[in-house]
Amino acid sequence: MKKIQSSYLASAAVAAVLALPATALAQSAQAPISAAPQGAVPPSAVTSPMAGHPTAGKNAEERVEHRINELHAQLRITPAERQQWDQFAEVMRENARDMDQALIERVDRFQSMNALQNMQSYEQLAEAHARHLQKLVPAFQNLYNAMPEQQRLIADQVFRANAEQHQQSAIQSHHRRNG
Repeated sequence: MKKIQSSYLASAAVAAVLALPATALAQSAQAPISAAPQGAVPPSAVTSPMAGHPTAGKNAEERVEHRINELHAQLRITPAERQQWDQFAEVMRENARDMDQALIERVDRFQSMNALQNMQSYEQLAEAHARHLQKLVPAFQNLYNAMPEQQRLIADQVFRANAEQHQQSAIQSHHRRNG
């Protein structure tokens, strides 16, 4: 039971590291069409569908580099962990490139989608996100296993704090939308 809970917490923590772009798009998809002000830049003209995301960077690649640097410092990665860290960071980069491309494609097709196609497109994003986590979790597990106990405790705190922050942001966003 402890191993299952630990794996679940690790998976949840890794998921919290990443912005959930599919969620952001799903929320934007619920906005009324008339909500866009006249003269607004159409979504396909934006560098990335996630351009408004609060993390520094204009696209997923820039945001993930910012997050990689931030995590490297927070987790106090040592030279002994360099190989595991590099593997984890590369999976983050690959996932970000793939998701950014998928989101751009969705935005480009969004205006011509009917409701069913919209749901199918969102399903594809969710499946892509799941595939990305399936690649990311083992890479993080290798890194986590290479850390001494004290450093693992730091990682636990960093990921827990990040998950709490994302949860609070989601609650606040929900309250703003629903009054």
